[in-house]
Amino acid sequence: MATNSAADSDARGASNADNHGASAIVEQPNGVTSEDAQAQLENVDKDTVNGGGKGRECERSEGKGKGKGKSKVRGSGSTRTDLGKEADIDMKPETNADAALDTKSDVDRSGPQPCEPQPESEVVLPLDVGTKVNCKWRDNQWHQVRIIERRQIEPESDYEYYVHYVEFNRRLDEWVKLSQLDLATVIPMDESGSGDAAGNRTRNQKRKIDPEVAPDDGHEEFDPASLREHEEFTKVKNINRIEIGKFDVETWYFSPFPPEVTPCDKLYFCEFCLSFMRRKEQLQRHLQKCELRHPPGDEIYRQGNVSFFEVDGKKEKMYCQNLCYLAKLFLDHKTLYYDVDLFLFYILCVVDEQGYHLVGYFSKEKCSEDGYNLACILTFPQYQRKGYGKVLIAFSYELSKKEKKVGTPERPLSDLGLLSYRSYWTRVLLNIIKRRRGNISIKDLSEMTAIKTDDIISTLQHHNLIQYQKGQHVLYAAPKLVDQLLKEAGSSCVINSAKLIWTPYNAEKDYAGYRG
Repeated sequence: MATNSAADSDARGASNADNHGASAIVEQPNGVTSEDAQAQLENVDKDTVNGGGKGRECERSEGKGKGKGKSKVRGSGSTRTDLGKEADIDMKPETNADAALDTKSDVDRSGPQPCEPQPESEVVLPLDVGTKVNCKWRDNQWHQVRIIERRQIEPESDYEYYVHYVEFNRRLDEWVKLSQLDLATVIPMDESGSGDAAGNRTRNQKRKIDPEVAPDDGHEEFDPASLREHEEFTKVKNINRIEIGKFDVETWYFSPFPPEVTPCDKLYFCEFCLSFMRRKEQLQRHLQKCELRHPPGDEIYRQGNVSFFEVDGKKEKMYCQNLCYLAKLFLDHKTLYYDVDLFLFYILCVVDEQGYHLVGYFSKEKCSEDGYNLACILTFPQYQRKGYGKVLIAFSYELSKKEKKVGTPERPLSDLGLLSYRSYWTRVLLNIIKRRRGNISIKDLSEMTAIKTDDIISTLQHHNLIQYQKGQHVLYAAPKLVDQLLKEAGSSCVINSAKLIWTPYNAEKDYAGYRG
């Protein structure tokens, strides 16, 4: 299982939170408003999204959007509807607007290519899946999209099209109406194939387009066949929005919720027990009965209004499965499993007079043969860009120190996942080196920080602070260079170990209890 970058852009100064994705319901006179957009990592990881046993994903209906009749559009001009006025969300792009919109897509041209644009009078409706056309986005600008799916809500009505914006990450895929498309720019696909879909671009090319919006394009754990199957199965979001607590959040990706609740436009969550339902009235009735005001586990850390709970997947299976369903809405390249028994979940909450509000989490295997101290990590969009990703990473290493073990996140890391961790490793290591007088070894650094020696060496080599001479690594760190690197790494997060009340997991004790 890969460590998802989506959770922690905070560590590199830009998180993965989606502005148009989260908005406070209360505190605003008009109901729902969006916070500033953002891009990737506090998806700093990762777990259904957690990866343990086998499970079955809910089935997705096939064949929808297949129309029998086709018609030709004749006329001199197409109708252009202002999508921005229809969307009840922030009109800004997800990250830096100028960088995201002015940069043209550097697409891999090795695959089959679309034909030239057709004259509008010759465009055949409904448009075929795979067709490219310009679509007006929330910024009132035209952007090229590729049609992924189509549907007809009522007989004889116009088709709606599920489109992928070629310039942007999959999280911005959405259903649009025919009136939002510029039919003068239609590029039908030739008979040789489906054309240069976004999936044919390399990660570096996507990062050129928008380094902030493309956090989850690393699918290193998938072979090509599995990747195609994953993208086909998850190509259309089955839930558009969720309401959790006082926040209304736009989802990013497909999540295999049970078929009785999907597809739906909006799903309602109890923020304390994570039960979900289709209608607001159901949620209101549930809240009158639900007695939980915090995650169903042991509170192991409290500092100010920040709290951590440890939840055993074996003891609280329903809560952990619901957490994985919820997290998968914001993690692209994770596979959902129902077997959560082998994992411990560490839930980060902020506390007020109304209870403990879910901010993010990370999971870890109870017994990792590879020494992983983290499997999956995510900060939910409404709390991203506030430094909570750093808190999650720092806390995972604090637990490793308590266990008297060195740890490392589960591999492979996505590109931005590596950036987030490297930022954390840089801050921790250079702060020690800066204060240290005299010699210090890599082994000493590992014992002091619980960071694996391989991670220490790769981080120092990345900053050209270590050289291999005469059979050993020699550290060379000029004070000015150290200060510059610390400034670039951003502020640090310190976990107060005195506030941590926690006993490491004991597999023998758990097994003895299981045997009775």
